[in-house]
Amino acid sequence: MATAHHAPVTFAEALWPAQGASRPLRALLLAILGSALLTISAKIEVPFYPVPMTMQTLVVLLLGMAFGARLGAATVLLYLAEGAIGLPVFAGTPERGIGIAYMMGPTGGYLVGFVLSAAVTGWLTEHRRDWPALLLAVTAGTIVVFIPGVLWLAQLIGFEQSIAHGLLPFLWGAVVKGAIAVALGMAGVTLIQKRRQDQS
Repeated sequence: MATAHHAPVTFAEALWPAQGASRPLRALLLAILGSALLTISAKIEVPFYPVPMTMQTLVVLLLGMAFGARLGAATVLLYLAEGAIGLPVFAGTPERGIGIAYMMGPTGGYLVGFVLSAAVTGWLTEHRRDWPALLLAVTAGTIVVFIPGVLWLAQLIGFEQSIAHGLLPFLWGAVVKGAIAVALGMAGVTLIQKRRQDQS
């Protein structure tokens, strides 16, 4: 479904229309809500093989799809800012450290990847929202989490160890979360289409 020039370009705009001065307020509320969801997702560990998985990547993908590139990336940046000032919003905080010191540790590259992921996923879904486009957006969004994550980790433990410990154990979890993101994205498309039919 190609986005028409006058049509909403994000799920959020389609489901929560706003005009004029109310648009910044909507963006602020969505960013706060999104950063809260990221915090919650960081604290949830789901048993999985070969390692437990958190839901952070899934939420990042969904934020990109729902909010679009700009607001999706801004929401993740707000989340990172909360962590930078010492709020325990990241996985393993405060037990494994807090603030800038935590962000400069092994997970620092993945945190950067979250911003890129929201931007890439959002940009792609602003332009098309059929299932091949959503699959492409989710795949690209997942890849750009791992690229800076693995490269940053490689500076600390070496490239081979970074692949072994920072990529391979998480691939199956990434596939599962990607599939969930695509399914929820398609559910959102169906909801928007039904809403438009009801309004016509």
